[in-house]
Amino acid sequence: MAFFSPKLGIDLGTANTLVFVPGRGVVLNEPSVVAISEIDKRILAVGVEAKEMIGRTPGEIIAYRPLKDGVIADYRVTQAMLKYFIQKTLGKYQLFKPEVMVSVPTGVTSTERRAVVEAAIRAGARNAYVVKESVLAAIGAGIPIQEAKGHMVVDIGGGTTDVAVISLGGIVASTSIKVAGDKLDHSIADYIKKTYNLAVGEKTAEDVKIGIGSAVPVEQELVMQIRGRDFITGLPRQVEIKTNDIVKAMGKELREIIKAIRDVLQETPPELAADIIDSGITMTGGTSQLRNFPELVLRRTGVKAQVADDALYCVAKGTGIALNHLETYKKAIIAKR
Repeated sequence: MAFFSPKLGIDLGTANTLVFVPGRGVVLNEPSVVAISEIDKRILAVGVEAKEMIGRTPGEIIAYRPLKDGVIADYRVTQAMLKYFIQKTLGKYQLFKPEVMVSVPTGVTSTERRAVVEAAIRAGARNAYVVKESVLAAIGAGIPIQEAKGHMVVDIGGGTTDVAVISLGGIVASTSIKVAGDKLDHSIADYIKKTYNLAVGEKTAEDVKIGIGSAVPVEQELVMQIRGRDFITGLPRQVEIKTNDIVKAMGKELREIIKAIRDVLQETPPELAADIIDSGITMTGGTSQLRNFPELVLRRTGVKAQVADDALYCVAKGTGIALNHLETYKKAIIAKR
């Protein structure tokens, strides 16, 4: 009888949305992008199809992200996006409304939480639960959050970096800043613009970050050829760029992320701080996979850090585990309907 009420965990991210089904794992991972027709505001495409349209669409089609910095900026479009993801996941089991758990950034307001719950219910959920991203990331990374021991999780996604110290299933100290993968991409594009007079798109900047980026300067640099449009002549041109250029480009944003980690460490009660020094900081989220990130954290905070296995999927996996054990994690649920 179990499958009569399908369960879905949704990691609603600024960059990507992941859907997790207990027992099946991550079944969907698509960009949080929606393409809309300017003329009649009709929704034309969602996810992968919509992302391919970014920067390549004729004037009357706009492709944009309904989530800004991890928070719903456009309610109607988010609802349509959730509906599309839910239907795509359930396919033929559409007869039964699913129970849905959605992750939200740690710094979310109660109005924003309600908006997420409403959007999920309207998109076809029977029950919707909202849990903070840091708690889900910790659960997904296999941290025993119920024990009386301090654990620090740094979840760095596309729109937000969530830092939290968790003990006894709750958040003891936390902060959420709107500096993460997207801002790193912008800083790389800006740097290339200033240094080489070359205009490159978001996608190229992201490819550079993933391809050769690092959080600390390296001795053996990686090199990459990038193509863009010359600002002066307006013609396409190619330049060669190296790892340490990218480290320099991302410096300011990386300092902000480190500052957030230090701020939370400073707010942490001494007993829990001692636990964190023992067990180290766990890093999750796609952007935590930037080369040498743990090394940067160690240098700036003196605490060792490690990137969780499957860092990209920790929050999604956490939603699945929490859905299966709602009783155990009921303290973590901050809004439900």
